[in-house]
Amino acid sequence: MISNDIDLIKRGTDEIIDEKSLKDKLNKGIPLTVKAGFDPTAPDLHLGHTILLNKMKQFQDLGHNVIFLIGDFTATIGDPTGKSELRPMMTDDEIKENCKTYKNQVFSILDRKKTKIEYNSKWLKKISASKLIEISSSYSVSRMLERDDFKKRFKQNISISIREFLYPILQGYDSVEMNADIELGGTDQKFNLLMGRHLQSIFSKTKEKQVVITLPLIEGLDGVKKMSKSLGNYIGIKDKPEEMYGKLMSINDELMWKYFELLSFKDLEYIDFLKKDVLSEKKNPKSAKMELAREIVDRFHGPSKAKKAEKNFISVFQNKANPSLDSIESFETAQLPLPNILRDAKVLASTSEARRLIQQKAIKVDDKVFNSPTELISQGTHLIKVGKKKFLKIKVK
Repeated sequence: MISNDIDLIKRGTDEIIDEKSLKDKLNKGIPLTVKAGFDPTAPDLHLGHTILLNKMKQFQDLGHNVIFLIGDFTATIGDPTGKSELRPMMTDDEIKENCKTYKNQVFSILDRKKTKIEYNSKWLKKISASKLIEISSSYSVSRMLERDDFKKRFKQNISISIREFLYPILQGYDSVEMNADIELGGTDQKFNLLMGRHLQSIFSKTKEKQVVITLPLIEGLDGVKKMSKSLGNYIGIKDKPEEMYGKLMSINDELMWKYFELLSFKDLEYIDFLKKDVLSEKKNPKSAKMELAREIVDRFHGPSKAKKAEKNFISVFQNKANPSLDSIESFETAQLPLPNILRDAKVLASTSEARRLIQQKAIKVDDKVFNSPTELISQGTHLIKVGKKKFLKIKVK
C-alpha cells in the first residue's frame, strides 16, 4: 500500500518538498528515478553518509531506480555550503582516487544489481559557454545571497568567488540531465536541492519538478560538529570492527538516541521503549549503547566480528586490559614530537591540546606515562593511549 511506503520513506527525514507530489508520483505505480549526489572530497564513506544510503536502499526495496551520483566535476569547484572561505580546488588525481573507494564502499549498503552509478562530468564537461550563460541567467545574485553562508560572508566583506555561485547551479542542473523524480540530501543541501527543482521547471522537457527529501545531519564523535573525516570525528564504514565498536561507545548518551533513530534498523517503537527504560533507570545507558554498537558493527562486518569487538571492548574498558595491536588503527609517521603525530593522525585537533593532555599525564606511550612534548618519538612500533578510550598504533620510520 502507498500509505505504508510513505511511512517508510518518512522515517528519519527532516522535510519533504512536497509530500503531495510524492504521493502523486507513487500513485502512478511506476518505478521512480531517485538520485543522491556525493562529491568525492574524502577517500572513505562514513556513517554520516549512510543516512542517505540507507534511504536509497529503502527506495530500492520498494522497486524504484536508484542513481548514486558521484560529483567528480562539482568536486573540482568545491561545495561552499557552510564554508566561511573559499575551498581549495581538488586535483584530478585526488578526485579519481576518492571515486574508486566510493564505488567500492557504496555496495556495503546498496544493491549492486539495482544501482546505477553516474558521474556528473559526463554532461557538465560538455556544457558550452553559451549554455552555461543560459542556465546561469535563470537565477539572480540577490537570490544567491539569501543563502545563510553567502549572506554572512557578504556582510562580513569576505570574498565570494563566482565559481562558488556556480556550484549550486551546476548541482541543480544534474537533476535536469538525469530527469530525477526524487532527490535526497542532507539538511545543509536544501538550497542546492531546491535549485534542481527550479532548473527542472525551466529546462526539463516535462517541466516536472523533483521531490526534495532532506535528512538530518549527524554529529560526529565530539557531539558538536557534523561527522567529517577532515575534523577527525567520524566513524568510517571500513573502520576495523574493534575500532568501530569503540568509537560508537564513546558518543555521549544524548547523542546515542539520534544514532538509534538515524542509523539503526530497529523499530521506532522499540527504540522509544528502550529510551524510556534508560530514562527510568530500568536499563543502564551503556547497555543500550552496546546494543547500538553491536548492530552497526554486525551490519558492516558480520555477527562473529561484532561479538569479538564487543568482547574486546569489555576487556579493554571494563577489565582495563590493553587491546591487541591488530585491532587498533595504525598510522605511519616520520620521527616527530608526539603532539605533532597526534595532530597529523587526527586523534587530537591540535598540538596545543596534545601538550595540555601530556601535562595532565593523560597520554601513555607503550603503557608508560609520557611527559616530554618536544621529544622525538623513537623508530619502531608504539602503542599510544590518549585519555581512557583513544588508542593509536604508530609506526615511526
